[in-house]
Amino acid sequence: MLLPVLLALTLHQAPLTTVAEQSGWTRTGRYAEVESLCRAFPQRYPGKVRCDTFGTTPEGRPMLALVASADGTLSPAAAAKKGRPIVLFQGGIHAGEIDGKDAGFWLLRDLLDGKALPGVLKQVTAVFVPVFNVDGHERFGPNHRPNQVGPEEMGWRVTGQNLNLNRDYVKADAPEMVALLKLLNAWDPLFYVDLHVTDGAKFEHDVSVQLEPQKVGPETMRTLGAKLREELFTELESKQHLPLPFYPSFRENDDPASGVTYGVSPPRFSHQYWAAHRRYGVLVETHSWKPYAHRVATTRHVLEGLLRLTARDGQALLSAVKAADTEATSGKVREVVLAWDNTDKSRPIAFRGYAYERIPSELTTQPWIRYDDTKPQVWTLPYYEELRPVLTASLPSGGYLVPPAHAGWVAEKLAMHGLRYQRLGQDVPSAPVEVFRATEAKFRPASVEGRQGLSVKGQWTKEGQPLPAGSLYVPAAQTNVSLLAHLLEPLGPDSLLAWGFFNNHFEQKEYVEDYVLEPFARELLARDAAVKAAWDEKLKDPEFARNPRARMRFFYERHPAHDTRFNLYPVFRTDSAPAGLKPAR
Repeated sequence: MLLPVLLALTLHQAPLTTVAEQSGWTRTGRYAEVESLCRAFPQRYPGKVRCDTFGTTPEGRPMLALVASADGTLSPAAAAKKGRPIVLFQGGIHAGEIDGKDAGFWLLRDLLDGKALPGVLKQVTAVFVPVFNVDGHERFGPNHRPNQVGPEEMGWRVTGQNLNLNRDYVKADAPEMVALLKLLNAWDPLFYVDLHVTDGAKFEHDVSVQLEPQKVGPETMRTLGAKLREELFTELESKQHLPLPFYPSFRENDDPASGVTYGVSPPRFSHQYWAAHRRYGVLVETHSWKPYAHRVATTRHVLEGLLRLTARDGQALLSAVKAADTEATSGKVREVVLAWDNTDKSRPIAFRGYAYERIPSELTTQPWIRYDDTKPQVWTLPYYEELRPVLTASLPSGGYLVPPAHAGWVAEKLAMHGLRYQRLGQDVPSAPVEVFRATEAKFRPASVEGRQGLSVKGQWTKEGQPLPAGSLYVPAAQTNVSLLAHLLEPLGPDSLLAWGFFNNHFEQKEYVEDYVLEPFARELLARDAAVKAAWDEKLKDPEFARNPRARMRFFYERHPAHDTRFNLYPVFRTDSAPAGLKPAR
């Protein structure tokens, strides 16, 4: 019995220090270290830490999460029962940007030892995903981030399937993303924090923290979000950091004088995806030109601040979220902004940069920039922070309908995102619905993330459509209504349509030979004055007039053989739930 006791005692006393700490913050460990530490933490802190495997990567590696709570609140059910706020933070979504992994292990150990933020883990349950992009992490090498100061070797930006996980939140093509979405839906964290390292220009600012809702989103949450962000920045500045509330890229690449913007990105990105859930999404970007030790410490300080403020204000924040949920489930959300842009209004800000010169290149013939980081400068830059909605969707008072041809895979996507739906248990021969018929459809010339995107023009109009048994009904009155609109409104930049999931419906599959259309066209013009007037009007358009195929298409669209489903988006909208629905899933 003595040997097991000695082994347990040794393990309990083990410092759980990472390769990064042992190397003086010059190196980072391989994924085997994550697996080892995930096993060791619960043994050293029994009843306070749990190591969960929440998925398996395409290359067969476990996806791991550490759950920490000083009072043993280590499951979603236990946290919900106690009304406990959850902070879920992840490292390595881009596995070359690995600060979050080493900062998270370091902080978690000190939290559990009582050396940092004593008592916080009795008020907050922390869920830590050390590495999200595990297969990319193991594509290890010294040259993966040439504009980043350390560590000596690191992982790769994308997955083994060459997918960028921080473009995959809505479409959820990657198995890793499917696993993470299940984890997020299980825990429903108040804060979801994604830890990155930015690149680009050289300047003195060492971290960017973007948080929403604070400028957009539910009103009940914005004020508290803005207050929390301001207090976090005050705390970071007291530790000699220079935080920025916006992503530090210039409006024109490599031209600081063009200024900076406060942007609201679409929900393909992590923090805006979680903000679309009407929760708080946080994007942390340390600056790549700072040494690794500085970046890891900065990441830790951001996490400390967020955990402390969540512990202090958690109940007020949860109350704001509950109010936002009540608003959504009651059907009071009638519009969702699908895209934002900045206005032309700006104000000058002091930005801590370095001396630089921007000169023409004889090699590329374009301007290039040279920084002198021995000469700090304060730049006065225009800051464009005012936002305006550029695309807004008016929501149906009922919800969305998906016919059986697509109901299977759409149901899977909805479930991944935590969205509710029901199935129609009987045929409805003709239902009054809204349909979207594209008046213009353009395929993206090059694929993005392995998908050929599609942009359409058109509008919703009322007409009757059959609804076969097995069709999905997706109510608009649910907590994730904003995300639902992003998924199913066809004009949205991150809709399933825009990502190319419905491309077949915008490809012409049937046709009529020209020798059949020619006599039909002549007969039609002779007997139908309205068509003749429309034809004469179209001929006034020079582009149409000189395009033989467009001219022939005019008549094909009026032929009885024309496919009435061509350019019809196979998702409908309804003002009320149809009869014959089965119980909700």
